[in-house]
Amino acid sequence: MKHRYLIAIGLVFLTLAPLVLPTYQVTLLNYIGLYALVVLGLILLTGVGGMTSFGQAAFVGLGAYTTAYLTTTEQLPAWLSWTAGSPWLALLVGITLTAAVALFLGALTLRLSGHYLPLGTIAWGISLYYLFGTMSSMGGHTGISGLPSLSFFGLLLDKGEKIFYLIWVILLLAIWITSNLLNSREGRAIRALKGGQLMAESMGVNTFRSKMVIFLISALFAAISGWLYAHTQRFVNPTPFGLHMGIDYLFMALIGGVGSVWGALVGAGVLTMLKQWLQDWLPLIMGSNGQYETIVFGLLIVFMMQRSPGGLWPLLVKLVPMRWRIQQHILINENVDNLSRRPLPEKGELLLEAHDVTRRFGGLVANNKMNLSLHAGEVLALIGPNGAGKSTMFNQLSAVDTPSDGEVIFMGTSLQGKSSRQVANMGMSRTFQHVKLLPTMTVLENVALGAHMRGSKGVMSAALHREREEEQRLLKEAKYQLERVGLGDHLYAEAGSLALGQQRILEIARALCADPCVLLLDEPAAGLRFKEKQALAQLLTKLKEEGLAILLVEHDMDFVMNLVDRIVVMEFGEKIAEGKPEEIQTNPAVLEAYLGGEE
Repeated sequence: MKHRYLIAIGLVFLTLAPLVLPTYQVTLLNYIGLYALVVLGLILLTGVGGMTSFGQAAFVGLGAYTTAYLTTTEQLPAWLSWTAGSPWLALLVGITLTAAVALFLGALTLRLSGHYLPLGTIAWGISLYYLFGTMSSMGGHTGISGLPSLSFFGLLLDKGEKIFYLIWVILLLAIWITSNLLNSREGRAIRALKGGQLMAESMGVNTFRSKMVIFLISALFAAISGWLYAHTQRFVNPTPFGLHMGIDYLFMALIGGVGSVWGALVGAGVLTMLKQWLQDWLPLIMGSNGQYETIVFGLLIVFMMQRSPGGLWPLLVKLVPMRWRIQQHILINENVDNLSRRPLPEKGELLLEAHDVTRRFGGLVANNKMNLSLHAGEVLALIGPNGAGKSTMFNQLSAVDTPSDGEVIFMGTSLQGKSSRQVANMGMSRTFQHVKLLPTMTVLENVALGAHMRGSKGVMSAALHREREEEQRLLKEAKYQLERVGLGDHLYAEAGSLALGQQRILEIARALCADPCVLLLDEPAAGLRFKEKQALAQLLTKLKEEGLAILLVEHDMDFVMNLVDRIVVMEFGEKIAEGKPEEIQTNPAVLEAYLGGEE
């Protein structure tokens, strides 16, 4: 609870700062607030979502130039005349325009990956920068002057000491909104973008939508910062909205801590103060004027990335005593209603079938005319030597990959043209051969991601903290599934700290959290000790008795033979045998191909 004292101290400082600090220091704090608002969007976009953007300064320019044009142009077009030179209505227009531009640019660039994405943001960032300087109605490179001061309920915010409070209230509100968003169902989907997109799609997350959400939010934060900047300076020109400033914003995010909301404030503060200090002192030391601070910044960034790649905020947190830190444990209300469950099919009902599934990769045929079926209340094993094509077949069944020929039918519907997200929504859930989880998130949050489809509250509800009841229901379900698989004592541990075997069990709990009727398990027993395998076998047997259909790929023959109802054996991409465990154990073709041959 003592972390509240730190927050109270911070609020008292912000309240008194304009009253006791010199004008110069207040101006610096204003700039820190403006920069931090932009960097906060970059934290979302780059640190959380894993998408590097150099174009945030251009969105700042959109907000600044929109209000500059609307508040200084004497004869506005008829369709904009309703703004009547009001800065507050100009903010509304700026937000709307920025949202439209961001949606358009996001649709163009967010499907890019690797180095193409940051290059794409550089391209449109430069384009908008030159647009600001080229349009005569925007004052060209000379800019626009004479912007009115903001007024709030009759109070004229014409000095830095007065607009200070508006800047920092908006910044703190943005931090609150961002924190709420990240600690929600939508936030888990956003955090899964960095390193877990395939897994997230298989859990029903629309990853492109999540990318668009944070791209839009980051653009709006930047536009609001531009609006505030324009009315603070009462003058705009293209210079502060170029690529160099976009790079500075990224530096601020890196210095503060690109993975932390509060890192935006730390990074903006450190870089702004340090830049002013270096600009004052380096010319005295070097004996002449020049861009020496840029050289020093470059060296400092390289040094810090080596010594503290997580930025300064994690280091600052370590200096705070544990009793003063914010409590990370999520309190779960056991009294909320349980999530509704889908009715399971009747035992023996055909749920999943593959008809002549063939998958080619160029000249390589990984699967050739594969046929199999899976029924409710049945455990089916797919086995075969390494390279037999099991994982490829597994991906065809779960719609992660698409067959070259043939088709997969689930619940009477062909999966041709369907995404893994759509298939997950139909009632199929899966684990992965190579464990896919979010290592820095808690075990509870990782499993709650599996219940993403079972919630409906959107971004606005999350941002305004209006989805708490649904969130409690999702977390309660995640806790239930973790206790069900034997990980109830690890709810708040980081998922990456678990042993490999426990991580595989975590994946099963996450898959169960989706409330499937078909469960696909890729080598679930790998890395488990004997007692853990026994517990897993008991769990799968219980799920089978409940009516769940389970298909598993596994190399542990003792585990398979004592658990499954039927086995399909593959070799060189083809099915060579199918039958009950005792039949497979004596099948000559299987013994030759997989079990070492007949004696």
